[in-house]
Amino acid sequence: MKIILRQDVAALGDAGDVVAVKNGYANNYLIPQGMAIRATEGTLKALETEKKQQAKKIELQRKNARELAQKIEQMTLKVFAKSGESGKLFGTVTAADISEALKTQGVEIDRRKITLDAPVKTLGKYEAEAKLFMDVIVKVNFEVEAEASGS
Repeated sequence: MKIILRQDVAALGDAGDVVAVKNGYANNYLIPQGMAIRATEGTLKALETEKKQQAKKIELQRKNARELAQKIEQMTLKVFAKSGESGKLFGTVTAADISEALKTQGVEIDRRKITLDAPVKTLGKYEAEAKLFMDVIVKVNFEVEAEASGS
């Protein structure tokens, strides 16, 4: 029997795949559990339409991510941190700090999508990577400056 998987099933396929399985497996387990539906002419057409809509949605998200990437590449972020006389920081600059600096520029990126090559522990210019979408990764240039000490 041919079925359309509604969710990922280990050793069988991913959601949206059309697979052939034994009748008993489909009727007694996959369909009652909501993991699959029968592959009829109508459901196959609906699946095709759904895939086209999904592809359009993904392409739109990719386009928006690329536009955001261009905007970020033109930015020069400033991250302020407390530092000593020698330019050594009291602590480190983290992805959360970079995310906050981007937020002040009007760009929201989750800190978990920002990666630093090495911990930033001194003043200076650095680079981080931010994953905006599946295949859209942008370099974020930022400068760590000393926080003005208010006595």
